[in-house]
Amino acid sequence: MSSETRKLVFNDQRALQLVLGSPSESKRVVAELERATGVALHVRGTEVTLAGDPDGFDLVSRLLEQMFSLARAGRPMLPTDVARGIEILRQDPNAVLTGVYDDVIIAKSSGKNIAPRSLAQKRYVDAMRRNNLVFGVGPAGTGKTFLAVAMAVRRLQDKQVRRIILSRPAVEAGENLGFLPGTLEEKVSPYMRPLYDGLYDMLDGPKVQRMMEQGVIEVAPLAYMRGRTLNDAFVILDEAQNTTREQMKMLLTRIGVGTFTVVTGDPSQRDLEGRERSGLNHAIRVLSGISSVSVCPFSPNDVMRHPLVQDIVRAYEADTRERAERRDGRRGHANGAGPNQPSSQPNNNNGQGEQASSDAGLDGDK
Repeated sequence: MSSETRKLVFNDQRALQLVLGSPSESKRVVAELERATGVALHVRGTEVTLAGDPDGFDLVSRLLEQMFSLARAGRPMLPTDVARGIEILRQDPNAVLTGVYDDVIIAKSSGKNIAPRSLAQKRYVDAMRRNNLVFGVGPAGTGKTFLAVAMAVRRLQDKQVRRIILSRPAVEAGENLGFLPGTLEEKVSPYMRPLYDGLYDMLDGPKVQRMMEQGVIEVAPLAYMRGRTLNDAFVILDEAQNTTREQMKMLLTRIGVGTFTVVTGDPSQRDLEGRERSGLNHAIRVLSGISSVSVCPFSPNDVMRHPLVQDIVRAYEADTRERAERRDGRRGHANGAGPNQPSSQPNNNNGQGEQASSDAGLDGDK
């Protein structure tokens, strides 16, 4: 493999420092770039020298030049933006990072605006703008719930809806919340904490409390949705992998005029008892042909938490695939197929492609 060098010159040292982070952060940012691209970076003042495999030069050059332009335009830089930018440009070499990072949903006075930080998040946000029903499906930490809450707040502020309804299946309590002490809000509060966290991150605490008292924001377990018609609302059903097929149908048939619904879930974290089948995969399969329904998959690359979380998610997915392969191998032998012969078991992916593969650990949920 040939080793070459290329020099990039930037005319604003402060903007370049914003891209690479503070002195304590820049070493880590540069190390991540080198590990992700195989290109060594040497930074001196306003000059960045690339060394190594020239096949990676264009990717690194596009990334640094686009990030530099964002920094010069005054966009706040996050320590993780460089690594996210590499993933975006890898997936789409023609991507413009400004179109992703500057698609502001909620502008905050602190300057830390809420905007997509990956291509998957950008597609998810665009889908929520276009469609009345959106499924956000993938690992924890990918921003599915947080961005859904941000879109709900945005539509409420723009007077496109009159209220926000946040719901989750309270699986651990078996939906029998009436036996617990306290008000309805106190009973369901532990299950709704991720939704509350999103609200308090976007609105000040007293305002959230007032809106809840006025019914503008409603937080309720899934069981309390039965028999209602939800008009002019933004409805979020979180942790949908823990709904049964009947519960999912019940929630989706509550959708009224002027209502937007977002359903989020991670099929690999199902908590349903016994062999109860999840309504999430079933709904995605049944509704896939409807034009106003959008399914947005997320992968471990979209995890926005500590980089270690990406590695953890990938490790669990690899274990799920290995177990599925061993299970399929046992079924093949049971049906008389030799080690090099295909199993007589039918393929039940139902056209779900990668999503079906990633959900292989959910026996019978298709």
